[in-house]
Amino acid sequence: MQTSSPVTQPCLRPLPLQAGTRVKIAYFIMVHHKPEVFKAMFAEIYSQDQFYLIHIDRKAEPEITEEIQLFLVRFPNAYVLESMNIVSGGFSMIQAELDAMEFLLNASREWDYFINLSGEDYPLKSQDIIRKFLTANKGRNYIFYYDQKFHRPDTLQRIQNHFTELTHKISSLIYKRDFMKEVIPYIGGKWFMLTRETCMFMTGNKKVMDFEDYYLHTFLPAESFFQTVFMNTSFKDIIVNDDKRAVIEKAFFKKRSPEGFIESLRSGNHLFIRKINPETDPDILDYIKQTYDLPLGEVDEIERELRSDGFHNN
Repeated sequence: MQTSSPVTQPCLRPLPLQAGTRVKIAYFIMVHHKPEVFKAMFAEIYSQDQFYLIHIDRKAEPEITEEIQLFLVRFPNAYVLESMNIVSGGFSMIQAELDAMEFLLNASREWDYFINLSGEDYPLKSQDIIRKFLTANKGRNYIFYYDQKFHRPDTLQRIQNHFTELTHKISSLIYKRDFMKEVIPYIGGKWFMLTRETCMFMTGNKKVMDFEDYYLHTFLPAESFFQTVFMNTSFKDIIVNDDKRAVIEKAFFKKRSPEGFIESLRSGNHLFIRKINPETDPDILDYIKQTYDLPLGEVDEIERELRSDGFHNN
């Protein structure tokens, strides 16, 4: 493990007077390219009393790694996790997230929520609003989940076959095996907001090791490991089926206009947006800027969940 050292005091946004009563967040951010996009996002989520752990993929270009590390040296509460080679579709992403939870748990007892982000994410709301939301809903976990057999039977081969993660890819040599006994498989997205207590469970409970041993040899476990663990333990009672992320996919606008996407943002209560960059439609960027400090919209979580009948792929 390696940590950054402070050199200069960064420019900080003033915290509201009530901030001492609100939850604190530990952010884990995985980066492998586009350092300018990452730095723009980091500037928006940074505050002096929270915690930030960054993982730079071992495959990243050396100049990108150096640029990000030099940038983070300015921030005394930002850390760099020991670099791993993240293999697409493999367990290495899960391992990095579990390592991040353990690192942050050891770094401080003062944070309440763990939020994972990619280097291309961006907050839709200010830290004041995000922390106010989590304070009002303290004790809940946020992650998308669906019964895999019912909603996505087409993906069951991911967990019914034995896969092996190699240095840069998943091995083509696979074989059938039985799934875990008395366990219902779930699937969902890669992004979540978890309580500190949940992170302690994920890094210190022997039950989780059984799930790790099995999902180590599955395909795309980042979309199913956490969901399956939570929904087959007592944590199923504190999960909200939502990751609070809006998603812009490359093929998105073939189906809907930027205006339609903006309307979906207006009618929802997302906290972050995925795949944001300078090439994003300017109308969407303007809407984000205009509504950044406006209160979060009220959404009936139960009604929203009942309306969800499809798989949220992000």
